[in-house]
Amino acid sequence: MVDVTEKEMDNITFKSDTVLSDVHLHCPNKRHLMVRLNAVGQPVFLSYFKLLWNTEDLASEKHVREATTEGEHQYGSGDELCEKDGNSLKKEGGLSSKGLEALLDDDGDLEVVRRPRSADVEAEDLLRDRVYPVILMKGKEDAFEEEEQKCPCSDVVKIEHTMATPLEDVGKQVWRAAFLLADYILFKRDTFRCCSVLELGCGTGITSIIMGTVAKRVYCTDVGEDLLAMCEQNVALNKHLMEPGRGEVKVKELDWLKEEFCTDPEAPYSWSEEEIADLHDHCTVIMAADVFYEDELTDALFRTLHRIARNLRNSCTIYLALEKRLNFTLRHMDVTCEAYSHFRNTLSDLEHLQDRKMKYTAEPIKLDFCQFLIYERIEQL
Repeated sequence: MVDVTEKEMDNITFKSDTVLSDVHLHCPNKRHLMVRLNAVGQPVFLSYFKLLWNTEDLASEKHVREATTEGEHQYGSGDELCEKDGNSLKKEGGLSSKGLEALLDDDGDLEVVRRPRSADVEAEDLLRDRVYPVILMKGKEDAFEEEEQKCPCSDVVKIEHTMATPLEDVGKQVWRAAFLLADYILFKRDTFRCCSVLELGCGTGITSIIMGTVAKRVYCTDVGEDLLAMCEQNVALNKHLMEPGRGEVKVKELDWLKEEFCTDPEAPYSWSEEEIADLHDHCTVIMAADVFYEDELTDALFRTLHRIARNLRNSCTIYLALEKRLNFTLRHMDVTCEAYSHFRNTLSDLEHLQDRKMKYTAEPIKLDFCQFLIYERIEQL
């Protein structure tokens, strides 16, 4: 939500092709200042996203279930813990909450807090530091240093992004499905440990960055030099999250509308023959988040998936995350989600594809896994 004065209202112009981010970022004291302008003149912001864990969590591999399951502001009961293997949920006994009362934010929404681990934990110890975007201004490096002290590097992801873009530049924004897939990676990190991974349509790169905390190598791909430069910058900003000897994130161009990898050595973000061979020999995971919004691109993505999968030496698991965006259309005179319907139809076609070399099976993943990043896990995800 953005506060706009009456004077500002007179000067606002809305363009029909402007797309706003689904991830709404609160700005304390209305410090909505941008970091810089990108190559096409869009304002770029730097946001901090905090990972919801602590040192004790990492040691025990148990995390609190904080998923929203019944709408934007209705949260789960919070009385389930994630087991070490990440595959089962265990009911705990009575919740000891001596002195604990419901906590509300400035808008009156419920603040979800962590379960107390013992009866000795006081209510004030349950509160998390809320992490908001830190918007910088040229000549204000001290502000960055001040916020660095507030936000420990070990559990903060820093992402440069835009707030609104034309449709062709939506990859420069941050979307909920990328957070959802990141949650799943962190929840099942033993599954992805030391894997070689390909992300299609990486956008700002946040999901590849999270994958880089556990995987051996991640090929983080999209199209557009300006977008890939932003993604590369985000990878550099989050090197502190990568473990030594792991977490190599390579930003590469991969255009779904082209049949081949870009191997022109003069082109930025092109592939070497060694990298293509490494991908084909070792990749076991492909992922994509919030890339199903236009039918032609959806078709191109599935063609790309099939083309790459046919050349992989090992069997591969593909993880797809998306948000069903419902709209009222005059053509149907009803609320529909045509992009999602086309995605499901195309997925069904892939499952029934007659190919003696390849066989595809698809199954949904339940969304009852832990939430590790602060965002609204809505029912349309």
